[in-house]
Amino acid sequence: MITVEDIKQRITSGIEGADVMVRLDGNKCLVAVASAAFEGQRSVKKQQMVYACLNELIASGDLHAVSMLTYTPSEWESQKKLGIPGF
Repeated sequence: MITVEDIKQRITSGIEGADVMVRLDGNKCLVAVASAAFEGQRSVKKQQMVYACLNELIASGDLHAVSMLTYTPSEWESQKKLGIPGF
């Protein structure tokens, strides 16, 4: 069974300096990820970076659905003041 910590560890290992929040419901999860690695990247590229960290779990069926929010550090700080949607 997959855990929140498993998902966090995979993302923080794959994306340098990532700050990660995870909400897990069975084999579905919502992740919010902030990293300087996202600076200047388009939304699709940011999502691809996160999916690359989780591909093994998705391919195995341990993780069925992933919803994600991706932020640069400055976006993250602004969004935290307003509240991260879903958390």
